[in-house]
Amino acid sequence: MKKRKKMIIWILVVLSVILVGGYFAIGNYFYDMAINAHTSKSFLTGNNDSKKQKTLSKKEKERKEQNEAFMAQVKPTASYITSSDKLKLKLYAADYIQKSKTNKWAIVVHGYGGQSSDMASWTRHFYNKGYNVVTPDLRGHGKSQGDYIGMGWDDRKDMLLWINTITQRDPQAEIVLLGVSMGGATVMNTSGEKLPSNVKAIVEDCGYTSTGDVFTYQLKQLFGLPKFPVLYAANTMTEIRAGYNIFKSSAIKQVAKSKTPMLFIHGDKDTFVPFKMLEPLYNAAKVEKEKLVVHGAGHGESEKINPDLYWSHVWNFVGKYMS
Repeated sequence: MKKRKKMIIWILVVLSVILVGGYFAIGNYFYDMAINAHTSKSFLTGNNDSKKQKTLSKKEKERKEQNEAFMAQVKPTASYITSSDKLKLKLYAADYIQKSKTNKWAIVVHGYGGQSSDMASWTRHFYNKGYNVVTPDLRGHGKSQGDYIGMGWDDRKDMLLWINTITQRDPQAEIVLLGVSMGGATVMNTSGEKLPSNVKAIVEDCGYTSTGDVFTYQLKQLFGLPKFPVLYAANTMTEIRAGYNIFKSSAIKQVAKSKTPMLFIHGDKDTFVPFKMLEPLYNAAKVEKEKLVVHGAGHGESEKINPDLYWSHVWNFVGKYMS
């Protein structure tokens, strides 16, 4: 009898070790794949929306030439700020400042795995419209320091620093925040913080309702895997290694607290951050708001698919709140 009990205990111990070890192994694997800033993000090549961009070759070529000409003309230089957790974060601003004094400012924010240069088209449009433009590299991206990707959550704290940098330089600044994809989530997360009255309007383009929601969707869409236990294991590792909780990273809850007018944009063919996330985000907002659905646009493609429609809506919306 004692031998039997001892055997059962040993079996349970071994199974527990295997289960715990497996849990942490799964969590570590998906943390490295999705959150670790220093690992390849090869799964992004499976994004069908990116493949569709090949059909836009003529439009893309013209857009690329315009952006390259703009970047060559302004030749931006970098400056840096230090985050609350002592990271050196890079942003371009010095040569995106208008020659004639203006109080109009825009902060344009790139998406997951990107960097400030990806926002050349948005920078060009704002600059040509008479705005001073700030284009940061988010933590763990581009030339900014950071070992993990904040998914727009910790990045909201960095956005407050960039906003403060502008208002210190120009106390009369009128600021527009615009972000695409994870940048959209970043500006939405920022919207729920206590913002100075200088922030006049926010434009989010194809951002997600929450980090938990988008990871749950992508686990199923890309890998056919369930939320439990995979995402819970990944969250455990994210809390240990990055210090934030995936399930608390909620743009929709931040939007519900926002006091800043907001424009929501999404392509109806987006299969990476699903189009169905637009409506809950829009409904959560208790502020002056508008939404734009760009037909035929996949993830992050709205500005490319129909730039005239895109920018007419942006200018009409933000123009209501700028002097």
